[in-house]
Amino acid sequence: MKAKKLTKETVAHLGVTDRGFPEFKIGDTVAVAQRIKEGDKERIQIFEGDVIARNTHGISSTFTVRKMGANAVSVERIFPDYSPLIESVKVIRRGQVRRSKLYYLRSRVGKAGRVKEKVVSQSSVAA
Repeated sequence: MKAKKLTKETVAHLGVTDRGFPEFKIGDTVAVAQRIKEGDKERIQIFEGDVIARNTHGISSTFTVRKMGANAVSVERIFPDYSPLIESVKVIRRGQVRRSKLYYLRSRVGKAGRVKEKVVSQSSVAA
């Protein structure tokens, strides 16, 4: 059975449940805790960056996270939603964007490559 043919019903039939990750969108800054296996040892590594893309295709759903590494070298990783290697996803801050894919950030350098933070007012929180 091909992965792209799986739907929500077949995911539930296979026994894959909701991972319990918080709801995050494009432009949000997230910290993804991933299990790394080195020989016989196992450790948790945090990958923190902006979500620039989401692909929702049943069990083969993924999200792409981009971070700025050392010497202004950017690093992108694609994480499967239902991977058992992902321990947790934590939302650091919400971003305000107007696009569904932020691939244009690849060509931006410095402050131009940042995502504007979404401001939440007290009146919208109380409502």
